[in-house]
Amino acid sequence: MTATAKKDPKNNEDNEQMNFSADVSRLLNIVANALYTNHDVFLRELISNSADACDRLRYDAIQKPDLTADNANFRIHIYKDTDTRTLTITDNGIGMGKAELIDHLGTIAKSGTAALMDKMSKAGKGEDPLKLIGQFGVGFYASYMVADYVTVTSRKAGSKAIWTWESDGASGFNVRKATTEEETKLDGDRGTAVTLNIKDEGCDFLLDEKIKQTVETYSDHIDVKIFLGTPAETDSGEGQPINKAQAIWTRSKQDVTPEQYDEFYKHITHGFDEPLLTSHWRAEGKIEFNALLFVPTMRPWDLYDPSRQASMRLYVRRVFISDNVEGLTYPWLRFVRGVVDSEDLPLNISRESLQYNPIIAKIRTSTTKRILSDLDKLSRDDWPGFITFWGQFGAALKEGLYDAIEHRDAIFKICRFYSTHEEGEKFVSLEQYIERMDEDQKDIYYISGENLESLKNSPQIEGFKAKGIEVMFFTDTIDDFWLQNATEYKGKTFKSVTKGDIDLGNKKDEKETAKEAEEHKDLLENLQKLLDEDVSEVRISSRLTDSPVCLVAPDGGVDMHMERVLKIHQKYAGDSKPVLEINMGHGLIQKLETLKPKSDAFKDAASLLFDQAKIIQGEPVKDPAGFARRMASFMEKGL
Repeated sequence: MTATAKKDPKNNEDNEQMNFSADVSRLLNIVANALYTNHDVFLRELISNSADACDRLRYDAIQKPDLTADNANFRIHIYKDTDTRTLTITDNGIGMGKAELIDHLGTIAKSGTAALMDKMSKAGKGEDPLKLIGQFGVGFYASYMVADYVTVTSRKAGSKAIWTWESDGASGFNVRKATTEEETKLDGDRGTAVTLNIKDEGCDFLLDEKIKQTVETYSDHIDVKIFLGTPAETDSGEGQPINKAQAIWTRSKQDVTPEQYDEFYKHITHGFDEPLLTSHWRAEGKIEFNALLFVPTMRPWDLYDPSRQASMRLYVRRVFISDNVEGLTYPWLRFVRGVVDSEDLPLNISRESLQYNPIIAKIRTSTTKRILSDLDKLSRDDWPGFITFWGQFGAALKEGLYDAIEHRDAIFKICRFYSTHEEGEKFVSLEQYIERMDEDQKDIYYISGENLESLKNSPQIEGFKAKGIEVMFFTDTIDDFWLQNATEYKGKTFKSVTKGDIDLGNKKDEKETAKEAEEHKDLLENLQKLLDEDVSEVRISSRLTDSPVCLVAPDGGVDMHMERVLKIHQKYAGDSKPVLEINMGHGLIQKLETLKPKSDAFKDAASLLFDQAKIIQGEPVKDPAGFARRMASFMEKGL
């Protein structure tokens, strides 16, 4: 977002009025209205934010006990005032200073506002706006579903200054020094109080029973006590927590309902989708920890952003340490969300030293094995659910084939690909491919490219289809990279059908091959001479059945699709010449052989065939104008 600050002449720098950009104002309006059918979730979002603030202070207090000297018991209070029609949620967590109020509340979806707006514009085409909002972390702004004005008063733990952020969610926001009345809303000498001026549509949240019902439904799992009433009432001994306030990951699986798992997932992700996979277990032995991990249903908008960090939370004996521990999970599992609670790490461990701790590496290995095992089980027990997972996260998971050798076999078990089997309409596993192979087949054949339909019609696979040899379609960019490291599976080598000479069982012996090459020697030499700048060799094909020509990479060269990917993504400067294969059984090639090699007809036909091969391969032709001219000439003669 962009904002313009205006200094109040009465209060100088103590009061700053900042304007939302047009996009952000429109976004706030969409958020409020898109979430309108489920406005209960605003309370869940505010409670989750309060719980996170308590978690962060609990960690900081390990190093600086003075931060919680006034009150070491973390808690959240919710209370209403029917006279002023306000609802207040206050916590004694870490709090925020002026700059943090502006940064966290004045900036919506910092790097994703434009992307969110783009997705929201498509929400009327069958997409659930709840899920869209959940992908972009704008949960605080759900407050405007029930409030026409929101005031946030906060005092950073260890600071004396108290600041207030306020906004109607439309014209902009104001940041100023808090008034004496606003200061009384805080729970002691730290924390945050969010006060909502309730609209008519949200007046049911001015009822105690509605508040209790919503907390029990959405926030029963929060590991912070939630009270219905003011902090002063709690201090005087009134009231009991309205939630269980027990870490859900420490409970037995039998004591947690699917609904509680779902709500905890939404609490830690601030999302609105449901988890596709829930994995809850306790590891015992040399390393002990509790883990509650989730695989989302929806792919986050920044899954392939290089700066995206993993989001697995680390606790030590139920004390929150960090949600960004380098090395706690592999980059290719960055979509996994959840909690790991270790019994073996010291409470006073610093975030800086975590990445060098061997326990972190052991936890990562254990959680990775469990997630991969659960995904394999999902593929066998819930095929529709697994296909949903694969469509959202399959390409990210395959990154592990490139650099996680120790987990490569487990990842291969999960991988699915389209293939020529059953017309390429269904996903197949490598295990299924091998089961269908003939006994004498030594390689796993594949072809890579971006477009599945184009791959299905590639001339290079014609001979394989004719022989009933299955070919896999690799359609993700990462496929070309992991193939450089993971060259085989169960003793079967991955072999590109667009590279080198391939034996399909119909190859002639050396004498027959030499004889055929000698019979068509003039044609091969004339084509080579004409196309010498563009191809390294012209040879008779053993893989073509229907098409007249195709291009393949030479035996020692880079696969053509891989070369194109490298040029795009890594500024690869290589420019190897492909091999042109011709189908001597095709009428066009037979007709070409009858033409005089120096004639314009021969030159034009040869150039057209080469350009045709390049187009099929997805490559641009060198001379588009010449191609169009030659094509028009041949069409005219044909007509």
